Amino acid sequence: MDKKIFLAIALTLMAGVGLGSLLMGKAQPSATNEQAQADQGAAEPAGADTHDEEEPEGEGHLALSDEQIKAAGIQLAETRAQAIGLALPFPGEIRFDEDRTAHVVPRATGVVEQVLVNLGQSVKKGQLLAVIASQQVSEQRSEQAAAQRRVELARTTYERERQLWQDRISAEQDVLLARQALQEAEIALNNARQKISALSGSTTAQGGNRYELRAPFDGVVVEKHLTLGEVVNDTTSVLTLSDLSRVWVTFGVSPKDLNSVLVGKSVTVNAPELKAEVTGTVSYVGSLLGEQTRTATVRVTLENPQGAWRPGLFVNVRVSTDTRQARVAVPEAAIQTVEEQPTVFVRTDDGFKAQPVVLGSRAAGQVEITQGLEAGVLVATTGSFVLKSELGKASAEHAH
Repeated sequence: MDKKIFLAIALTLMAGVGLGSLLMGKAQPSATNEQAQADQGAAEPAGADTHDEEEPEGEGHLALSDEQIKAAGIQLAETRAQAIGLALPFPGEIRFDEDRTAHVVPRATGVVEQVLVNLGQSVKKGQLLAVIASQQVSEQRSEQAAAQRRVELARTTYERERQLWQDRISAEQDVLLARQALQEAEIALNNARQKISALSGSTTAQGGNRYELRAPFDGVVVEKHLTLGEVVNDTTSVLTLSDLSRVWVTFGVSPKDLNSVLVGKSVTVNAPELKAEVTGTVSYVGSLLGEQTRTATVRVTLENPQGAWRPGLFVNVRVSTDTRQARVAVPEAAIQTVEEQPTVFVRTDDGFKAQPVVLGSRAAGQVEITQGLEAGVLVATTGSFVLKSELGKASAEHAH
């Protein structure tokens, strides 16, 4: 065979082998892709949608059904515009009504023979508190008895002289002298009675050296410095009684606020420890400033029929100064503190959402919301603390 023809055949064969390899290389990736897609299809369940994954609920959201809300005792209120009274806040204290507080002091020096009341006991007007034996009372009763006898003698003498004068036996001058002696004896007797009354509270000459201490009005024994056998005198306050059916609230007001705190102004008194609130009016504004505090003492008188407002209790006092229209207001029970921020729980379709807000004025159990809430939405009031607790649990679980 010719050498040139041999080389041409060899080159042709080599070109065919190269083209076949190229075509096989292109077809292999396609088969591999189909196998990979088949494997992926087998791994995923039929009907699965990888783009419809449920997203987690927003922060501060609580999912609760109507039954759960009712079972938790959660009540709702609609936010709305309302007139809010502006007020000045002051720290105050409950004190005794000094007009109805008495310091019982013995009228004469003596020894305590009986004590019939205990500390904290309620007493009625005229009730016997204690019995004291006194030499001074004994002397005054003796003087009264002697004066009584002198009056009896002077009256007998006068009657005899008057009869003798009427019978023309004695002179008229004798009758006049007898009448004068009788009048002087009666004056001395009245004086002795007044003395014994001032000491013992009774004009009777009976009772020897004893006298009684009695309650001047209905009240409670709030202090007691009296024991059996103790020697007391007219400078010793042995008992203190106070009528606790009415108490005073006192607080200090600086000079810059005195023009806003006037007699007759409406006042709200709140006791956080008792979870109680009452209203009253300013009954007294001091004319002088305290040397230490540089404030004027202001007083409010409160009725206290149940005795809940106890002297010594610290309270918050708000004095009304003006009234303005609030764009949004909610009941105080709706406000909770979450992460050191005032928060309300707004009703949603499936529960509640914690909404931070900015507070304004407070009055009559209502709180102004200046930012964070619109009018016309429902918020949790009574039972909102339950939502705060649930929100805290949810945050703790999320943190773990």
